[in-house]
Amino acid sequence: MIKIGIVGYGNLGKGVETELAYHEDMELVGIFTRRNPEQVASDAPVFHMDDLVNFKEKIDVLVLCGGSATDIPEQAPLLQADFNTVNSYDNHAEIPAHFDQIDAIAREHQRVGVIATGWDPGLFSLNRLVAEAVLPKGDTYTFWGTGVSQGHSDAIRRVSGVKWGVQYTVPNESLIEAIKTGEEVSYTKTSSHKRVCYVVPEEGADEAVITEQISTMKDYFAEYETEVHFIDEAEYQEKHTAMPHGGRVLRRGNTDATNRAVYEFSLELDSNPQFTAAAALAYVRAAYRLYQEGSYGAKSVLDIAPAYLSPKSAEQLRRELL
Repeated sequence: MIKIGIVGYGNLGKGVETELAYHEDMELVGIFTRRNPEQVASDAPVFHMDDLVNFKEKIDVLVLCGGSATDIPEQAPLLQADFNTVNSYDNHAEIPAHFDQIDAIAREHQRVGVIATGWDPGLFSLNRLVAEAVLPKGDTYTFWGTGVSQGHSDAIRRVSGVKWGVQYTVPNESLIEAIKTGEEVSYTKTSSHKRVCYVVPEEGADEAVITEQISTMKDYFAEYETEVHFIDEAEYQEKHTAMPHGGRVLRRGNTDATNRAVYEFSLELDSNPQFTAAAALAYVRAAYRLYQEGSYGAKSVLDIAPAYLSPKSAEQLRRELL
């Protein structure tokens, strides 16, 4: 059994706990939180973060379930020296630097750190690689939504004066159809998506300041077409607490001078955090196997063979899936 620790008990942490029921080769050792453990509603053992130091020999892999804005950048380097880790860091622009930081620590301490799992980054990243390798002459397009981005919503909620906040990524469907039919398109951040935010402000907060801080947030909203709508808490609870998401990767290319090919990978998700958790757990299995082999260091989804994700043997996979 692969012994799992969950760090953080928000939507993603709860998703990991739920998804563990579908992984018979894994067991949950405990949930680790910065809150008072007695106030965390879970049937699993719950501990304070300060207690993690006592679990070095009891946990095979930690799943880091904090947000990408501040939690993972602060926690991952500190925990990597003592544990194998898997995270869902989703700040695309900072992934190379995050990888290098985790890689140095993991190699020094002979650990494995799998970064940026989930679906984008994650499965979408993997499909972009495959599509470009198969169709070297062509163009790749990624569309997200319509759905709730956990990372962007977390970033909104950290803005001063925001009580509740959610962000929907909305794709340009007419642009998607134009790509599929072979039309010439102008694919830019602004033309391909817009970001629609719903915010419940704290009492007395300056809505203009909140709008400015969200719209200019580097790596999240700056350069995108962004809408910020202010609503009351009742409307938020009624209409904006579900977390659907999805999207698609498209590669339009040519196999010769005249024949066109379109590669598409798509997802439709009722629960973004639960699917992200499911992806993280598949890479927990990979992290555990890599550690057993002594293949230390940071890994991304692009570095890990697909067979490492499955509980089935290589012989089973060849017989059943090839």
